[in-house]
Amino acid sequence: MEKVKKKKRKTFTRRDFLKGLSGGAIGAAVSSRLLGRGLTSPQESEEKIAVYSKKQITLIVNGKSFSIEVEPRETLLHVLRERLNLVGTKRVCDRGECGGCTVLLDGNPIYSCHYLALRADQKEITTVEGLASGKSLHPVQQAFIDKDAFQCGFCTPGFIMTGVALLNKNKTPSSEEIKNALSGNICRCGNYSKIYEAIAAASKTMRGV
Repeated sequence: MEKVKKKKRKTFTRRDFLKGLSGGAIGAAVSSRLLGRGLTSPQESEEKIAVYSKKQITLIVNGKSFSIEVEPRETLLHVLRERLNLVGTKRVCDRGECGGCTVLLDGNPIYSCHYLALRADQKEITTVEGLASGKSLHPVQQAFIDKDAFQCGFCTPGFIMTGVALLNKNKTPSSEEIKNALSGNICRCGNYSKIYEAIAAASKTMRGV
């Protein structure tokens, strides 16, 4: 029988590895030099790009004007809570899902955790702190107390602000319209029936019924 010759496996030495590495490094350096012709370095182009790290804006919050310097990344929620100390606006999910951070922007309810402060420049903002008139609570606030529409209370400001926005536009909402308007707000305690009752009661109060 003929013996089958086994092929010798080529060994890969440390010397081969180092040679390949140096060749790759040289090739990369040459390629980079060739490809980079005609391109400016980051240092050279930095002065040509208009970039700002902060900008002065004016926020009109609860009827008061605030001139404040903000970074492009700052959300309206962060500015309200951390810069203006209006902590009634809650940071809950911080991802635009629960409605706990709801405020009114030019009368419309928005999630302030997803709204950049820069976009709110010169706009009218209302937080839960701005609803009461002196010592008199807003009808929606009072209805939440009367109807026991809160338990832990953490989501309450968001529900109140959404309810106020609804009643400002629709004085006589149906039960279905109330539920639809509040569908973007989450109550982890599950106190929805009481919340709906509170909005319906506030509607009657605001109409003098």
